[in-house]
Amino acid sequence: MSDTRIEHVRLGEVEVIRVVEWQGAYLPPAEMFPTAPAGLWEEHAEWLVPDHWRRAEDRTVVALQSWVLRGGGQTVVIDTGVGHDRDRPGMGPFHRGRSRLLALLGEAGVPPESVDFVVNTHLHVDHVGWNTVDAGGEWVPSFPHATYLIPAADDAHYGPAQGYGHGRQPADRLVYEDSVAPVHRAGQSLLWEGTHRVNDFLTLESAPGHTPGSSVARLASGGDRAVFVGDLVHSPVQIVAPCHHSNSCLDPARAARSRHRVLARAADERALLVPGHFGGPGALEVRRAGGGFTLGAWAAFGPGTG
Repeated sequence: MSDTRIEHVRLGEVEVIRVVEWQGAYLPPAEMFPTAPAGLWEEHAEWLVPDHWRRAEDRTVVALQSWVLRGGGQTVVIDTGVGHDRDRPGMGPFHRGRSRLLALLGEAGVPPESVDFVVNTHLHVDHVGWNTVDAGGEWVPSFPHATYLIPAADDAHYGPAQGYGHGRQPADRLVYEDSVAPVHRAGQSLLWEGTHRVNDFLTLESAPGHTPGSSVARLASGGDRAVFVGDLVHSPVQIVAPCHHSNSCLDPARAARSRHRVLARAADERALLVPGHFGGPGALEVRRAGGGFTLGAWAAFGPGTG
């Protein structure tokens, strides 16, 4: 499954670094997208195979990756993967999984001490794991000088108050206790809701549905635009058919409304759509097509310094 790599692209005055921990076959489409008909995959097989669907195995293809933004003298990390050797019972490959994200960031020239902001688009297991590291039996922030930007609605849901009262798995408590609560204790967290301006080139915006606080991060630099959408879109089939949700959406109808709104703005602004788990090139432009959307050009990530 491993497909570790580091890639770069420049958007305006911002360098975007894609750090891929692994990419490979995941769940069958029928399991991952329970409302999507099998014919949808066959209809679009030409561009789904092999980067997003392994047809012979009938498995979706996903990537586990983080994004680094460097510009204006600041460094931002968006989402931090699953962590290393974490206790995640019932969470399949995430239980005691192996990870070397911090080492990969170092190889990309991004030591933990250099990070100014960590953005958690939402608080699922595979987006917060490297928020912390084990320091002699105590979980402490991996990025010692960073402010961690956490959606307040997700913190209320996954934290001790369990503010929304449903949709929380038993292992979610462990995720919160080892990957989120220590950041609060260290005084490095900032809870936000609605919209939040991070710096001159990045703004956070609520896009609920996948989780109560699911969010996107909008980059604007020069004439370039990008939107980092986390798990709002798991597969390109959700661009051409945004009504279909993933099996991990807590509120599918609300997620579909958020997805349509974000896709529409991305198409109108010709913004690069950057999902959390796309394989292949990882990001693409979206185009309007009739009353819906279609795929535009894929991102030109490559080696080098952007």
